[in-house]
Amino acid sequence: MRQVLRELGRSAWEHRGAVPARVLLVAGAVVPTSQPVVAHGGFDTGLDAPIPPGLLYGGAVATLLATALLAADGGSTPDLERRLRSVPAPLAERLALLVRTAFLLAVTAALVDGLVGPRNYLLNGATLVVWPLLVEGVALWSILAGSPWRTLAPWRTVHDALSAVEGRELRLRSYPTRLGRWPALVGYVVLIGVVANLTRIPFDPPATAAVLAGYALVMLVGGVVFGRAWFEHADPLAVLYDLLGRASPLSIDRGPGGRRRLVARTPWTATARPVHGAVTAAFVVATVYTVSFDGFVDSPVYRDLYAGLREGLGPAASVPIYLVGLGAFLLVFALAARLTTRLAGATVGTDERGPAGDTDRSDGQFAGATALAGSLVPIAAGYEVAHNWSYVVTVIGHLPRSIEIGPFAPGRVELLGWIPLEAAWASQVALIVVGHAVAVVAAHAVTVRLAGPDATPRTVLRAHAPILLLMIGYTVLSLWVVSLPAG
Repeated sequence: MRQVLRELGRSAWEHRGAVPARVLLVAGAVVPTSQPVVAHGGFDTGLDAPIPPGLLYGGAVATLLATALLAADGGSTPDLERRLRSVPAPLAERLALLVRTAFLLAVTAALVDGLVGPRNYLLNGATLVVWPLLVEGVALWSILAGSPWRTLAPWRTVHDALSAVEGRELRLRSYPTRLGRWPALVGYVVLIGVVANLTRIPFDPPATAAVLAGYALVMLVGGVVFGRAWFEHADPLAVLYDLLGRASPLSIDRGPGGRRRLVARTPWTATARPVHGAVTAAFVVATVYTVSFDGFVDSPVYRDLYAGLREGLGPAASVPIYLVGLGAFLLVFALAARLTTRLAGATVGTDERGPAGDTDRSDGQFAGATALAGSLVPIAAGYEVAHNWSYVVTVIGHLPRSIEIGPFAPGRVELLGWIPLEAAWASQVALIVVGHAVAVVAAHAVTVRLAGPDATPRTVLRAHAPILLLMIGYTVLSLWVVSLPAG
């Protein structure tokens, strides 16, 4: 096995186009711990029952109706923004410093608790903070009000402090253009796709602490070598939260004089914009796939599939299942994007640059993928909220149990007992369907832009069809996943 991995690694790094080999190489490092697990099974929310078949079919019908109505409208897509509140720059900077310092201390405390605290994951700060809150909780916040990660990221806080001591940005060399966002994509597949979903690490406090420490070390070393560009391109959580934040109805921007302004906007405003390069487009598709796969892992269907493959592939069969599904999602999206581009008559790509001078640009070959990928974000965001909001709230109720001050040890706080199960079911279906509707509106705006100002409504509708069919498939798949019983 080691010889195979060694040869695979040599081939991957000698041939920069060999992307699947790179992903398999890194995933191979965690293969020995991979096994079927119930992703959130240790946290009983009381709302984990699968939605009834009637709601599944109703959600599918609502998806089709919303698609038909929105696609047939054919009008322009309104982009509305309204500034709600603003905060003076000095106050905003003090608040940001307070928040990022508190978050750094909380993450540090969770790391220490993971190493020396109780082994019970329901009582340990590492397992209660890292996966449910640092990963899923920040994701939900990003969907609501935009990514806060530039403020919260602990490694960025440390790097900024070191840069302040130096009197300049701490950086030894420029970030390599050829890397683009490959480190973030591979990191996301390994950290979220494999480690979080397919191993027992999220239920093991010392292992969770080790993952957090390793992640922090890689981020800090990269930041020292490449500066802030490393955090923009290579941090998988930063890229994930930035993408999910595109679907947020609220955002915080910088106004005159450095004032921070809270802005309400239509949720398709940012998702209709091109993403910054083919790798970022692949990251979007990986996000859509992985959030659905996270729910699928909980089901008996997955366990039966795993059991059938384990005889031939061994305990690590879960990793090929995940990677094959990811490859299928990427292939289908690429085909749909290419067909939409051709039907729209588009011949040029986008050369937009991402944050911090992103050089991961697209060419004509990937024009459709980079233009359309952002419109898939609302589907991922809708399912992310539907699948994880009760999980995050439940874990917040567990947090007081992990804090002991002398003889005082608070118990668990029940936060969801007042919510009827029927309401939870309805919220899941509604969130998924609404995410789909927003995605359809965003895709329509993109298709109009690809087709050009002289295109007829018929041309736009025909070009819209491939990506619409893909979106219907993604949404119905999400509804089917939440209808499956937990295994």
